[in-house]
Amino acid sequence: MILHAASALLPDGWAKDVRIRVAAGRIVEVTAGVPGQGHGVILPAPVNLHSHTFQRAMAGLIEARTAGRDSFWSWRALMYRFLDRLSPEDVQAIAAQAMVEMAEAGFAAVCEFHYLHHPVGGGSYADPAEMSARIVQAARDTGLGLTHLPVIYEQGGVDGRALSGGQLRFGSSPEVFARVLESAGRALAGLPDAVLGVAPHSLRAVSRGTLGRVAGMTGGPIHIHIAEQLAEVAEVQAAWGARPVDWACANLPLDGRWCMIHATQMTPGEVAALARSGAVAGLCPITEANLGDGIFDGPGWLGAGGAFGVGTDSNVRISLAEELRLLEYSQRLAGRARAVMADHRSTGRLLWEAAVKGGAQAAGRGRGGIAVGEWADLLALDTGDLRLDGLEGDRLLDAFVFAGRDGLVSDLWSAGRPVVREGRHVAREAVAARFRATMQRLRDTL
Repeated sequence: MILHAASALLPDGWAKDVRIRVAAGRIVEVTAGVPGQGHGVILPAPVNLHSHTFQRAMAGLIEARTAGRDSFWSWRALMYRFLDRLSPEDVQAIAAQAMVEMAEAGFAAVCEFHYLHHPVGGGSYADPAEMSARIVQAARDTGLGLTHLPVIYEQGGVDGRALSGGQLRFGSSPEVFARVLESAGRALAGLPDAVLGVAPHSLRAVSRGTLGRVAGMTGGPIHIHIAEQLAEVAEVQAAWGARPVDWACANLPLDGRWCMIHATQMTPGEVAALARSGAVAGLCPITEANLGDGIFDGPGWLGAGGAFGVGTDSNVRISLAEELRLLEYSQRLAGRARAVMADHRSTGRLLWEAAVKGGAQAAGRGRGGIAVGEWADLLALDTGDLRLDGLEGDRLLDAFVFAGRDGLVSDLWSAGRPVVREGRHVAREAVAARFRATMQRLRDTL
């Protein structure tokens, strides 16, 4: 496959008249100054570094206030009740719809933080990774790249209390989890660019003994929820004598394989220590705002040389541009300033390039970017749209991130696979029909 772009964002900046040649899913040639017919602009497509695809079915359904002060914890209780209604077939249909929307938004791949392993009430399916296989099939049906992260979830709190209620569907002993992980690896074998990682859910939900062994469970990425809520910080500090990020930096073998999800509750010292570890900060600004998590310290993180990417987490709204936009806007609100996350590059370009690099690292998907040897994760924008018309370089990227609308991604390739054409996912109608039928049944039972 050969693609031409009047303009393309390469690792060393913008280039004109770029020819990109792809073979076996990877970029094998990038040459500037070669005129040709093709696309107005081609960008490297980021990875969605944190998703729970099944939660896409809850979008818009849990926005009423519960008794008393509504919070992440009341939302979680409602989410657990929702879990009791999901079959493996439901999970596959919901995941496929979420992946279609991710691709149309500009994500070429997703890191699925997958903790829904077991039947209602606990136990195991005949295939321990039945639910993982459903996620893999959704990726196969949609063409989206997949880094699959089976989640270890052992206990109901830092104090080691037993699991209960909705937690039983994703709780596993180390022995059960080993079988889930092994079977998930077999399910992924048919996807040429798939990656298997592992995810200790959080410091709350995994014993210290298991946390000490997690780095050796696979050779792939390691993701963990960290310091999302004030109550979580207080619980860990009371039990272990340190705040979550402080404890992780002192006790876990943090390096570039790790992705620390949210990290919205950090002191300046924690920010600096975590950035030095080489771990990626996994930021999900839409979900963090929806759940009232707090605001990540963007300037402190960049000042310490930290890497970050963005994800869609609860999938309450799937929009790459809006994740980046809200990340910057939250910094502006916190600091009462503009262009907070910018350097010699414009804000939109810094955010984009960081998301490409950090997302690829978190996914175990190379270095990202339009470069020889990297997966051909690429997107083209509709430069004929009035919001982008006549713009070039950083100004065009800023317009897409800050002034764009849904539907500006005209084409997207995931590891060279043509996934979106003329603004529509190639399997949109078939996937939507299955999702619609699934949602009709679920809504009737809610």
